[in-house]
Parts: sequence; structure tokens; C-alpha cells
Amino acid sequence: MVTDTMDETEFAELTEQHRRELRVHCYRFLGSLDEAEDLVQETLLRAWRGRDQYAGRASVRAWLYKIATNACLDFLDRTPRVVPSVDLPVAMESHLAPRPAAAVPWLQPCPDDLLDAAIARETVELAFLAAVQHLSPRQRAVLILRDVVGWSAKETATALGTTPASVNSSLQRARAELKEQLPSRRTEWRVPSSSEEREAVARYIAAITSADDKAIAAVLRDDVRCSHQPGAGGYDGPEPTWYGGLATVLAAWAPVLHAAEPMELRMVPVRANGGPAVATYVRHDGRFHALGLNTLLVVDGRVAEVTTFVPAVFASFGLAMTC
Repeated sequence: MVTDTMDETEFAELTEQHRRELRVHCYRFLGSLDEAEDLVQETLLRAWRGRDQYAGRASVRAWLYKIATNACLDFLDRTPRVVPSVDLPVAMESHLAPRPAAAVPWLQPCPDDLLDAAIARETVELAFLAAVQHLSPRQRAVLILRDVVGWSAKETATALGTTPASVNSSLQRARAELKEQLPSRRTEWRVPSSSEEREAVARYIAAITSADDKAIAAVLRDDVRCSHQPGAGGYDGPEPTWYGGLATVLAAWAPVLHAAEPMELRMVPVRANGGPAVATYVRHDGRFHALGLNTLLVVDGRVAEVTTFVPAVFASFGLAMTC
């Protein structure tokens, strides 16, 4: 129980147990792990300052979630963001989402170590997080509180200072928009077993590091798609880029894998957002330097999607920039 007479140590002991899930909550909301951590700190500070307002009618967890949600809304009100409008490349398969995660410039992958094992994987997948960023802040809040946290319309309305009818209306619009942004075949993809994922990642690493086109073609799906944030994986363009289809991917990778002076790559498997990922380094001046972090989507034993993030995300995974 939170009381206005407790000291900082007692308050920290009571609230610290909720830090991990609050960080995930803010991460879903904002898409940025760095900003999520800042908002958790803001949440706990607001809670400490407003501890005399805690009436005990809800659990401490629910009270903190309400504070965190409103802290995120205030943050987005101060720093409004819009996902860039980028034309759909003709190489993209029509049944896939029109914009990949990399098209959300502030989106960051999250190490599995920072996620609770009980969290539903589909609510922290990059495709879901990127799609959520297309919603208005209020729609985002309603969708996450209702469909992810599992609150009732009444509880959500109380947290947001509105009515259950307004919550239900916003939820309907948010679900429709989310459906538009998610890959249409997402629900058909079977979550692979751990052994299937590990085997696919091992084949992927072996194929890329050996620059074996035949092996690369065997480990990628025919409808594979790839995307890069600006500055990721050697891509320095001003906008995110993406392309789809096996032939297109092989052609796009050929200049790097089969250059006159081939790159020597080192690839380290990690876990991000409930799925496999690979940290890629390139040899230069006698050392390996961070090139990009690739998250992978494995479907039926083959790689269906490769999303490349900037080397700056290595820090959150505890990865060195050079090795």
C-alpha cells in the first residue's frame, strides 16, 4: 500500500517490482527503448510526488499503469511525431504490410532480456510496434490498455478521463487502423520452435558470411522482404529503404557480398522482441566494427523478413561497437 508517510526506500521497494513491465508498456506506446526508460523514470517520479493521492481503490500496479499512460500521452503532446509518408516500392509483394518497421525512424529493437517471459510475443513484435505508431496517441492508449493490458472500458475511461462509450469508439477505430498496417498474412504464420529458429539462424549466418548465393537462396523465402533504417547496414540514404522478393534481395546484396574486395563479416546471434536477431560486424583496419543489427522473422524454417537497425542499438544488447 502506498502512503504519504512512507520514505523513499519503502516507496522504491514497493514500486521497483513493476519497473520491467512499465518499461514494456511505455515501449509499446513509444516504440523507442531509450524513451521508454526515460518515461518509466518520469512515471516513478510522478508517483512519488503524488503518493498522497493514492486512495487504494485500485492496485499499485494499476495506479502506476495509469500514471505511465498519461506520462506517455504528455510526452507525445510535447513531441508530436508522424511516420514519414514513403511511396511503396514496386518490388514489394502486395500481400505484405505497406511499410516495414524500419520506416518508423525512432523504432528500436528490444533485447529479450528486458522482456518478461509471460508477455505475449505478438504484442512486442516489431510489426505490431511499428503499426501502433500509426495510431493517434489517444487511440494508442486505448488499444494498449484494452487489448494488451486487458482493462475494461470503464477502467480505461477512468485512466484517460473520458467515458466508456468514447473508449469503445476509439478502440474500434484503432483496431481498424492497426489491421491496415499489419501484414495481412501475419495470423497465418506459425511461431517456429526454438530449434527451428536456431537452425534457420545458423544457416543464415553461414550463408551470408560465406557469400554463398545458393545457400542464401535456400534459407530465404521466395517472398522475403528486407528493410534498412538510414545509417544501418551500410545504407546511408536519407530515407528508410525496403525491397521484397528473393531475386530482388539477391541482386541488392550482390554488390556487397561479391565486391572486388569482399567484406569480412562477423555475425553474432542475439534475441530481440521475442524472436531471433543477428548483430553484424565488418572487418576494417584489423578490427571488426558494428555494421547493423538484423532482426529476423522465421517462417516454416526459412527467413521471411530481415530488418536492419543502426549500430547505436548495440548498447542496449550489451554488444561492443568493435571487437
